[in-house]
Order: sequence, then C-alpha cells, then structure tokens
Amino acid sequence: MNKSIMYRYACYIAVIGLLLFSCKHQSDIQGIPAVQQRIAQVDSMAAVPQPLQIIDWYRLAKAYDSTVYDFAAADPYWPLVWWDSTGRNFDQPVIGLYTAMGDVRQGAHAHQGMFHESLATMGGVLGATLIGIDKSNQDGLNYVSMLKNYFNRETGWNIMMNNTAPEVALLGGGYGRDWWYDVYPNVLFYAIYDRYPDEPGFDTLARQVAEQFYKADSVLAGNYSHTFFDYAKLTPQTNWICAQEDAAAGHAWVLYAAYRKFGDERYLQAAKRAQQALESQTENRFYEILMPYGAYTAARMNAEAGTQFNVGKILDWTFSGTSVCRQGWGVLVGQWNGFDISGIVGSTVDHGGYGFLMNTFDTAIPLVPLVRYDQSYATAIGKWMLHAANASRLFYPQYIPAKHQTIPQLAEATKGVIGYEGLVKESTFDRYKDIPAPVAQGDGPNWVPGENPEVSQFSVYGSAHVGIFGSIIRHTDVSGILQLDLLATDFFRDKAYPSYLYYNPYDEVKEVTVNIPSTGGHVDLYDAVQGRFVTRGVSGTAGLSLTPKGAAVLVAVPAGATIQQKDGKLLADGVVIDYQFRAEGQ
Repeated sequence: MNKSIMYRYACYIAVIGLLLFSCKHQSDIQGIPAVQQRIAQVDSMAAVPQPLQIIDWYRLAKAYDSTVYDFAAADPYWPLVWWDSTGRNFDQPVIGLYTAMGDVRQGAHAHQGMFHESLATMGGVLGATLIGIDKSNQDGLNYVSMLKNYFNRETGWNIMMNNTAPEVALLGGGYGRDWWYDVYPNVLFYAIYDRYPDEPGFDTLARQVAEQFYKADSVLAGNYSHTFFDYAKLTPQTNWICAQEDAAAGHAWVLYAAYRKFGDERYLQAAKRAQQALESQTENRFYEILMPYGAYTAARMNAEAGTQFNVGKILDWTFSGTSVCRQGWGVLVGQWNGFDISGIVGSTVDHGGYGFLMNTFDTAIPLVPLVRYDQSYATAIGKWMLHAANASRLFYPQYIPAKHQTIPQLAEATKGVIGYEGLVKESTFDRYKDIPAPVAQGDGPNWVPGENPEVSQFSVYGSAHVGIFGSIIRHTDVSGILQLDLLATDFFRDKAYPSYLYYNPYDEVKEVTVNIPSTGGHVDLYDAVQGRFVTRGVSGTAGLSLTPKGAAVLVAVPAGATIQQKDGKLLADGVVIDYQFRAEGQ
C-alpha cells in the first residue's frame, strides 16, 4: 500500500473514530446541576400554602371571555362592553370595556362612550389569546384591530396609551402624567403583536412605538428619575407623583422586543442602556408593574446577547417590599386568620398589606419565562407561583367566605367571572372596618364619591387578565405540584420545544406524571436544572421524580435529536434547550 493511500485510510479511520466519539458524547452528555438562587421574600413563605386550593384558571379564563363579551347581557350592570364610535386616532368603531362594574363614568352614554382603558381591553384580548381564542375574528369582530385606537397619534405622542384621547384621560387612571400608565400599554401591545404579527397596520405601529422609546431613552441618557416623559415634546417631566425609575424596565423590554422583531441594532443598544439605568439605581424604585420586566429582560439579554446584568438584584426589588418610591411595593407574605395570602402583588404596608388582582396576574408574564433563560431561579419562581396561584382565588367572591367580603350580597352580579380589585388586611373603608382579614374589596366607590355604586368594587379590568394564569397553570396528579408553561408568555422568542417548570414544595421525593405534548412522535425529556436527559423515547405520559423542595425545567426534545454544545448553550437539532449549560469537567 503506497503512502498516499495509507494516509487517506488513516484519515478515514480518524474521522470515523471522531464521529463515533461525538455520538457517544452526545448521548451521554451530563451537565453540572444549576445551583438555585434564593429570593428572601419567597423563602419566608410557608412551604405549602394553607388552605391549599388551586382553581382551574384555564376554565375561569374561558368563562370570562364568553361571559364578558356578551353584548346582549340584560342583567343589572351588564353588558360590560359597549360601542365607541368617536373614531379617535383611527376612523373605526371600537368596543369599550368597563374598568369596574357599574362605573358611572363609563358606558355608551357617558362621555360619548369614549372613556375606556387599554389596560382593560388589551388585557381581555391578550388573556383570551393566550388560552387559544382568536380575538381577531370572534363572532365576526376583530377586537385586535380595535386596539389601534389607543395609539395616540392625534396628540403626537405616537405610542399606545391608556385612553384614546386626553378629553377623558383625567377621569381615571394616569395618562400623560403617571409614567407606568403610559409605558405599560406598549408592553401589552407588543405581547399582543407577537401573537398577531400579520394584523394590518401593527408592524407600522410597533415600529413607531420603538422609535419613540428609542428617542426617549436617548434624551434621558441614563437618567430615569422623572415622574413621566412627554413623548410628543421628547422631554422628561416631574409632578407630584414620585420619580418612577422602573419605567426603564418597560423601555428596556419594549426596545429589546423590537430588536428581536426588526433586527435594528439601535434598539438593542437602547435596551441595554435602559437596563443599565435600572440596575444602576442604589435603592428600590418599584412603582406598579414594570420592575419584574426588568428581571426578565436582564435574564434574556444575558442569555441571548451576552450581557452580565444582575438578575437577582432586580428580582429582590420586585419581591422584597423595600420600594422607596411607592413605599412597600412588592410581594405580600403571610397568613391572615388562617388564609395564606402569600404571593399576591401590591403594597406590603398599606393597611397592613393590600394586594391587587391585575398586578398579581401580570407579574407572571415576565417571571415565569425568565426561568427558561436562567434556571437557577426555578425553585424560587416555582414556589412563588404556587402561592400566587393559590391565594389569587380569594379575589373571587365564590372562593372566599362571605364574612371576608365587603359586598357578598352583590356577588351574583359578577356571574362568577369578575373578582374584587384587591385583598387587604384591614379595609380602607371605615364602614367595613369590622370585617376580618383578608378583606376582599375594591376602590371603585372612591373614584366618584357618592355616585359610583358599591358594585364598582368588582374589577373588570383586573379580571380581564385572568388568561395569563389560564395559559400558564395546569394541575398535575400531585396536589401542590403545578405544571407551569414556560412558553406561554415568552414573547418574541426563538424556536423552542415545549418547556415546563415543576416545583415540589414537600419535604420528601414526589413522583409526578408528566403529560407529554402532542408532537407527532416520541420525545426525550431534558431537565435544565439537572443538566441532563432524564427520560428518553416517551410519548403520552412519563414519570418525573422531584427532589424535596426541588424543581425541574423540562424540555420535550424530539427523540434522537442531534445534541450540540455551543457558546455555553446546549442545542438539540439547532434549537437551544439550555441557555446556561456547563458540562462536567468544564
């Protein structure tokens, strides 16, 4: 055999050997388990909330949509929807949705039908969409397109706002004077845009919002210590409301989502600047709802863009109740007269603690998918969601005893789909001071003293967001162990395989039956917490063993997929299944 042939033969054998080694390496891959990070406020929650009752949030979300969007409802205080034909910003009729039941400021015959809030209508569209309802074509109506009217082009702000026009803005929640109210509708809009990318006109509006946020961030130059921002004049403003530095979190997320959608590097750089402005704060500036988006954006940019933001710092600000802007804002912990209220979001100090329905629902939007990008928070977020899913039922009159409600005699008016606005330790109303904690109540009567009826304590706009929980939470065959869908609210993401978080709150090992998603074939289950495949070649159902107080982040990978390590990530057929993979020995 001549030297040339021998050389080629040797190379051939080497390549075959390398391929065999590579295949073996892939099948036997073993990562280092993710060390779990702690959140002090979550650590202080009971191991298992008592009494434990996780309701069917998906079913409640379906019932909300079918009941509330009934134009023919003839009961007192119904229907909750009406037509607004004023055509502000866009020449089309839109539907309005009550903020609270019976609110005298709203409806077809008040203020030309023009007073309705995007927090309600966007919440209803997003919540329904997340549980699989097509709101762009429901009974012949396109509720998605109607949201365009909140894009305030007539005022020159050119962003989504909480109302369609300033004529009615001062009647209710902040508009052009309270920053979170101006930023958050854009966060919700981008979530809806992700699910309706082909809705005519949405590309243009989303791009304009991104441009306005980009310009605002450029003007702010890292200083978000303002009450609000005038997006028409491009100037920061200050009034009687405290500075809302966590508006930077909302800017960062919208700009990063815009970068993911449009690929414009300017948006990525602006998202990084806004995120840095948030992280550079020396004290907790959590105001209403935006801070948890800062944690999610930090985790995603760390995983996808190679940044090194401090996720733990922002999560602590979200949970701890140490905010100095809105004193005590965070996540409540405790048991009031035998009811565990841990996990709800609001003020930890107002009247002993005052949590709100919408805030609790919406905090799950960013925090649950965060675990995909940083599985070191799997146990902390899993435990918080168990508590939040349990305590949030108490907002609804059918799930809390009458003696803990301000208006139990009016409960039938809710048709089982509208909850109270909040849960408070001691009622904020003098007339209800004798009600034992937790007190289910709402602020509606205070919005128009002497005119708004007692039934306005039932929050239509907060309840509209129920689809968030409905899309994320499923029961398992072990009470207290939930299946949390990590993709449900993970917007503008890359291709991903079905991914779920399971948390075991018990002191002993628990065996859970996992329902395998219908993928058309068998799957291998990868656990990003353990850094290894735990089951191979399964379909239908599979068993999962959860360690005491442990969590699993399961990814259903097509069986036999080619596994590859790249840039600190683990991929299966080119799809990332672990953003924080570290192989043994590395």
